[in-house]
Amino acid sequence: MQGRDIAGLMALIAAVIAAPLTIGNDYYLGVLIFAAFNCLTCIGLCLLMGYAGQISLGHGAFVAIGAYAAGIFTTSLGWSPWIAIFAGVFIVAAVSAVVGIPTLRLKGHYLAMATLGFASIVHILAVATVEVTGGPSGLLNIPRMSVFGYELDSDLKYFYFSWAVVVIGLYLAFNLINSRIGRSLRALHGSEDAAASLGVNITACKIQVFVLSAVYASISGSLYAYYVNYIDPGPFGVMHSVLLVTMVAVGGMHKIWGAFTGAMLLSLLPEVLSFSTNYLKVIGIAYQPDYDILVYGGILLLIMLFLPEGVFEGLSRAARAGRQLVRR
Repeated sequence: MQGRDIAGLMALIAAVIAAPLTIGNDYYLGVLIFAAFNCLTCIGLCLLMGYAGQISLGHGAFVAIGAYAAGIFTTSLGWSPWIAIFAGVFIVAAVSAVVGIPTLRLKGHYLAMATLGFASIVHILAVATVEVTGGPSGLLNIPRMSVFGYELDSDLKYFYFSWAVVVIGLYLAFNLINSRIGRSLRALHGSEDAAASLGVNITACKIQVFVLSAVYASISGSLYAYYVNYIDPGPFGVMHSVLLVTMVAVGGMHKIWGAFTGAMLLSLLPEVLSFSTNYLKVIGIAYQPDYDILVYGGILLLIMLFLPEGVFEGLSRAARAGRQLVRR
């Protein structure tokens, strides 16, 4: 890890420790827990998109498989949540390898469309296989998790647990991108032919990073299931996969911190819009929650026009410019 990333991780840990002390509200802790799930998925997606240059519109499906594996194995088979999480990871790794081998031969829009089709298939299966997944009614009574016999029975406990997993995910991702594998991924992103000439096994590299990013999504889905204690196909539709890609693109897909920033921004944006609705009514603007999609589209358009490298890179440039002004 580089010194800057270590400093960022230390700052994040300090912010996580301090957040409940300043928020003091279970609802907003819940919002931050959902943000942690999105951050975890986007870290894995950033490795695939930002570093290996492979577009996936199907990661919502891996989140769903992880969530349903956790729910089914614990409610139907009585497995421990931890064993169910690892079983979900194993299933997602196998499925992503099977899906990745043929689809990663495609490039650009064709790869994106293939993964989008996979996400659609998984969503249809979740709805149609009623006896296994509960269908549209979903799975009920998913138990809570325990850590070393300590049950995570409150939002505060789950907040610290979920963000601890995010910190571990960031630590592993930073070590990966600064390793030989990370350099191979960047070479692959730059030019497949050039990377192959340098001895990089292109096919193996693509499949490995695709499986790894899917595992991040699987763990996120399992944590979601054990927090909500109920799952249905609704949150795992195709639009969720599109939203995950949007988070990575908005924050900046070429840096892990960029994906993290995008996930946080778009996870908290609905709360900001909901909060601003009351003030807009005062000045005579009848803002409706249905307009959220327009706001999302407008923000994405503005960022693509004026900050094509993402919000994180824009903030970094502004900070560098500020430091130069201070030195003068």
